[in-house]
Amino acid sequence: MHGIQCSLPLPFPPLLRQKYVALFDYSARTEEDLSFNTGDTLEILDKSPGEWWIAKALSGVSVSKQGYIPANYVAPVESIDAEPWYFPDTKRLDAEKMLVAEGNNQGAFLIRNSETQKGDLALSVLDKGKVKHYKLQKLENGHIYVSKTKPFPTIKELVEYYTTQANGLCVRLGEPCQKTYGLSYNTVDAWEIKRTSIQLQKKLGAGQFGEVYEGLWNGTTYVAVKTLKPGSMDPTDFLREAQIMKKLRHSKLIQLYAVCTTEEPIYIITELMKNGSLLEYLQSHKGATVLGVDCPRKWGVASGMAYLELQNYIHRDLAARNVLVGENNICKVADFGLNVYEAKEGTKFPVKWTAPEGIHENRFTIKSDVWSFGILLYEIMTFGQMPYPGEIHISLRKIIFLVRSVLMMSCPPHCPTVLHNIMMDCWKENEQIRPTFETLQWQLEERAELKSLVPKTS
Repeated sequence: MHGIQCSLPLPFPPLLRQKYVALFDYSARTEEDLSFNTGDTLEILDKSPGEWWIAKALSGVSVSKQGYIPANYVAPVESIDAEPWYFPDTKRLDAEKMLVAEGNNQGAFLIRNSETQKGDLALSVLDKGKVKHYKLQKLENGHIYVSKTKPFPTIKELVEYYTTQANGLCVRLGEPCQKTYGLSYNTVDAWEIKRTSIQLQKKLGAGQFGEVYEGLWNGTTYVAVKTLKPGSMDPTDFLREAQIMKKLRHSKLIQLYAVCTTEEPIYIITELMKNGSLLEYLQSHKGATVLGVDCPRKWGVASGMAYLELQNYIHRDLAARNVLVGENNICKVADFGLNVYEAKEGTKFPVKWTAPEGIHENRFTIKSDVWSFGILLYEIMTFGQMPYPGEIHISLRKIIFLVRSVLMMSCPPHCPTVLHNIMMDCWKENEQIRPTFETLQWQLEERAELKSLVPKTS
C-alpha cells in the first residue's frame, strides 16, 4: 500500500475535505490505486504521510470511486500550482536563462515567487531576446496588479487579461515558458521523485549512453528505468526524451511515470512492458504462435504513429526493436528522444529502416517514418527476420543502390498481397505520395481481406 505500514489516520471530516484538480493522467498500478485524467476533479479523503494520498473521484473515468493517488500529480482547484506558467521556486537569474532558451518565443512568460519579498510574486517576460521583470502587488482588498489602475481579483484573471493586450507591459503575454530539465534545483517539477523510492533489479539491456533496468517503485509498482551513464552525453539531451514523453500522451506510446534528475546517474522511469521488444517477441516461439495477418491492426503501432503525425512529431527510428510488448500482446512505441543519426559510412546508422531522403540528405519527416513502418510490417510478417534478407552485412553504399533502384523486398511467404501492397506504398521513392499514418491506420483496420487470413508457421 505504497509504503504505508501503520494503521491509517481517520479521514478528513467532510467539511474539511479539499477539492483538487489532476495535473497529469494517472493509470492505476495496483487494485488500491485510483485512475484519473488531466483535469479531473478529486476530493482528498486522507493526506497520509508520504507521497500517496487517498482520494475520491468527483469526475472522469473513475467517478465516485476512491483509492490511492500520487500526491504530486494533483493541485488544489483554486491553486495556481496547476497553471503551466507558475514556476514557484525559480530565481530571477534562472528565469532569465529559461526564458531565453530555445523553444520560447516573443512574449513567453512565467510567474515566480519573489526573492526579495516573501509572499509576493513576480512576472518575468521575454521581449526581443531580453527578459523583463514586473513585481505583482496587492491592494488591501487582495486584488493583484502590475499597474495600480488595473487590478484583478486573481492571478489567473491578470494573466488572461495580459494575454489579450499589453496595456503597459513590454509585450502582450504569449505562451508559458517551456519547462526544461537538468541537474539543478530549478528543474525539479511534479514528475520528480525521490531516488530512494526506486529499487533497481535485473538489467534489461545496455546501450551507448546507459543501461535499462527493471525496477520497483515504492515497493509496489514494477517499472522500467533508463539510466544515463555519467559523461556519456549531455544530460539535457538525455532528458529531452522525458520532455517529449510528457507532451505526447497516447495509449500506444510508452507512458512516462517519473524522473530522477537531481544527481547522477539520471533516471527516466516508464511503464514496464513485460515481454520486451517486439523484435524479440516475434523471434520467440510465443511470438510466432500468436502472429497473424491481423496483428499489425490489433497491435496498433499505426494508431500511435498517427497520433505522432497529428502532433507534428518525427520518430526517426521506427523499428520492431523500438516497439515494446506488454501483457495481452499490447504493443507501444518507445524511444522518442534520442533517435538522431548521421548518414556516414561506418557510423551506427539503421540504414535498412531508413528512407532514401534520410540516407542521401539526412532529412527526416513523418513520411520517412512511413517508410520505416513498411519495414516494420515486413519484420512482423517474417517473425522478426532482418530486412533485405541475404544482405547480412549490408553496406551503406549497397542500401543506397537498393532504395535508389526501387528494388524493394518481395512479398514474404504466406503474406497476403494486400498487405505487401501496403508495404510497397510505404516504400514509394517520392515521399509525397507515400500514405499518411492516418490512412495506414484506416487500411489496416478496414480492409476485410486481412481479417480472415493467418499465415502458417513452420
